[in-house]
Amino acid sequence: MTDRSQGDVLVRELAKDDEPQVLELLAAALAGGGPTGERTQEFFDWKHHDNPFGASPGLVAETPEGGIAAVRLFLRWEFVHQGEPVRAVRAVDTATHPEMQGRGLFTRMTRELLDRLADDTDLVFNTPNANSLPGYLKMGWREVGKVPIALHPIRPLAFAKGLRELRSGEAAEAKVSGSTADFGRTRPGPGAVSSSYASGTGSRATNLPDVSELPRATVDASTIRCRFPTAHQFFSDPAACNGLEELIGDADSADAALYPDRLRTRPTEAYLRWRYGDAPGLDYRVIAAYRQGVLDGVAFGRPRMRGPLAEFTLSQLLIRPGDRMTARRLLSAAGLSGCDHVATHLTPGSDASRAARYAGYATPPRTGMLMVARPLRPLPYGLDPHTLNSWHLALGDLEVF
Repeated sequence: MTDRSQGDVLVRELAKDDEPQVLELLAAALAGGGPTGERTQEFFDWKHHDNPFGASPGLVAETPEGGIAAVRLFLRWEFVHQGEPVRAVRAVDTATHPEMQGRGLFTRMTRELLDRLADDTDLVFNTPNANSLPGYLKMGWREVGKVPIALHPIRPLAFAKGLRELRSGEAAEAKVSGSTADFGRTRPGPGAVSSSYASGTGSRATNLPDVSELPRATVDASTIRCRFPTAHQFFSDPAACNGLEELIGDADSADAALYPDRLRTRPTEAYLRWRYGDAPGLDYRVIAAYRQGVLDGVAFGRPRMRGPLAEFTLSQLLIRPGDRMTARRLLSAAGLSGCDHVATHLTPGSDASRAARYAGYATPPRTGMLMVARPLRPLPYGLDPHTLNSWHLALGDLEVF
């Protein structure tokens, strides 16, 4: 690619034919394959085309030779507030070819894409890293705050050692195969869902091994064995999903009553299937609680390597109103994943957050995931999205994927 000024590129909508070049650019500019270990067409289609909230709007900067110099994509999202939809986008995949950096393409394309969305989008949000944060703030984003992350150490000594390595920079030198390990099942085959659930009473209950019996990941491990069934298995088994529709309805009604003034993602079955069941390469797992064969509660999460530590990221928890006992059982069962610790976000003051304290979770002070947002037009009821008290989130709303 020759050295050209910003005016020599054409900024236009991303087309289907651009996607192979876009994938190459993302892999080159963002140092690898992202959370799945590689940037595949299958993952791109799932993320940007199959999303139940709609296909992702995107722009590319094309050189006179027909090459892709930069790409900017927003992921469509939908929150609900006071029973009404709030249409949002999340600023996600963006990359500029190394030879075209420093020419303002990131800012130009972001502003232009926002202008194109002004008629049908209320809000843009994301969780930028330290490098990209200043650019977003210059374009009108404001900090919402640090979304608190609750941690549950499972192997305290390994967890403490891993934290020391992360803080000292030793983790950056560790060679880990991809950002997400290849997590194996302990029980393959169609019976895995019905036989591997970690919490419940009745026909689906099972005796769990002690944590010390579960294999642990190390920095050199190519595989973490996780005993929980995959989300894809769960959604493919009608018996495993028995009562899911009613559970979703109860959980949604409770959130609507408790948090009417907060932005939240409505947990429809279509959303949960897309977000966790169909995600290629992310290896989401399910922990479920049953009562007489009917779902009492369910949690979605995935095992992953975070530097030298094996983490079980608990992305979403669904329980019925006031059912702290089931929440506690699910949160406790997450510790049987074979990882060093569990990480999750639970809205402070919620039934789940209260249950978490009794399940061994704690939220370290002055830590969390920085979230920023920018309204594209006035929000209903004078809602201010720049305060954490305006949000009721799951970690699955904010994870980078």
